[in-house]
Amino acid sequence: MSKGITSRNEDYSQWYNELVSKADLAEHSAVRGCMVIKPYGYAIWEKMQAALDQMFKDTGHSNAYFPLFIPKSFFSKEASHVEGFATECAVVTHYRLKNDGNGQIIVDEEAKLEEELIVRPTSETIIWNTYKGWIQSYRDLPILVNQWANVVRWEMRTRLFLRTAEFLWQEGHTAHATSEEAVEETERMLNVYATFAEEWMALPVVRGRKTENERFAGALDTYCIEALMQDGKALQAGTSHFLGQNFAKAFDVKFTSKEGKLDYVWATSWGVSTRLMGALIMAHSDDAGLVLPPKLAPIQVVIVPIYKTEEESRQIGALADNLIAQLKQKGISAKYDDRDTQRPGFKFAEWELKGVPVRVAIGARDLQNGTVELARRDTQSKETVPQIGLAEAIEQLLITIQENIYQKALTYRDAHITEVNSYEEFKKVLEGEGGFISAHWDGTVETEKRVKEETKATIRCIPLNNKEEEGTCIFTGKPSKQRVLFAKAY
Repeated sequence: MSKGITSRNEDYSQWYNELVSKADLAEHSAVRGCMVIKPYGYAIWEKMQAALDQMFKDTGHSNAYFPLFIPKSFFSKEASHVEGFATECAVVTHYRLKNDGNGQIIVDEEAKLEEELIVRPTSETIIWNTYKGWIQSYRDLPILVNQWANVVRWEMRTRLFLRTAEFLWQEGHTAHATSEEAVEETERMLNVYATFAEEWMALPVVRGRKTENERFAGALDTYCIEALMQDGKALQAGTSHFLGQNFAKAFDVKFTSKEGKLDYVWATSWGVSTRLMGALIMAHSDDAGLVLPPKLAPIQVVIVPIYKTEEESRQIGALADNLIAQLKQKGISAKYDDRDTQRPGFKFAEWELKGVPVRVAIGARDLQNGTVELARRDTQSKETVPQIGLAEAIEQLLITIQENIYQKALTYRDAHITEVNSYEEFKKVLEGEGGFISAHWDGTVETEKRVKEETKATIRCIPLNNKEEEGTCIFTGKPSKQRVLFAKAY
């Protein structure tokens, strides 16, 4: 098949858009700013969901579901929260349509809602209004709840997976008796996200804290994981927020402590979204198509027959069925592509485009020699191996591929963290290969905003493993005690 994908070096943005389309991951919908996630793309998201969901449950969390619509008055109860989301909200004002008598459907002006409803941009307000009825005593705490849902944040400039008006995500919302417990939860979930990114997505991340200017609206502290894409831009891959008592006070959620005192509950929220699909694509894929880590590949092994006679087809099919059964016992997903409408070369290119980690080709000569051809998607290398012990060899190869994809991304990331000590150096790196730039900052919002205005680079995070280091801000020359990570970002 002809892939016709623009190369990354020629136009990275166009490469991404074409790859999402040609690999059958997603497409634009009839609703402006929204996307259709196609079956193959959704299968990858389902694997992400399953892994994360188990990690949440292993840390004591349960799933629940809350309404899509939120009364407008709820947003006004937490001032910084409403300010942070006001410009992104979709608002429902009426509850009925009618026929205008000329065959047109119009809004029934008499069916106006008494109070407008906001289509969920995030669920803190509706959830904390609900928690008020759930919490009276310390015995009711902690509440450890997660929700898998869709949200709407009105976007004018959209890109599939990376920025759409509607997207899928999970949002955790927990309630605690003490500040210490809530902070511990915030950090725990950050580490869950980092573990998922590195061990499942093969995506190295920097754990850090957001600056005051970049915090989630209504949070006292926001932790994040930041990843680096192949074009030198950063992508925020997950956030975990310490909300303090802000939402408990806004919705009057109090509890009686063991000592009999009445106090407000402490809160956290945390989430990742289908932006992770964009990160997966941009961190690993190449000019031939997707490169999927085996742990997240819907199809981990594809078997392609090469034959001339019906007898050869029958023998190869029997061999493939046996191999698939062995792989299934090992928890490995495999597909036998026995379509007679496409030639083997077309199938090779198609599965390469879709990022299947391992391809097994079996021909007439392999039947005679007791061999198969194994091809790796990550390195695009091929080798002839024995049929005996093939399932075990593939099992080990998938482990090797997962680690190799991670190491390749880690090597790239580490090679693109640059320390600079002047604004001139800073701008030179940005104009070159980009990446993370480690630089001193004076801690002020004003400086952060000026740098963003002049260079489009933002402070991605203050790394959690930072060491104190005397220095001067690259922009103002004022004293600084630690470096932060700047980058241009998605």
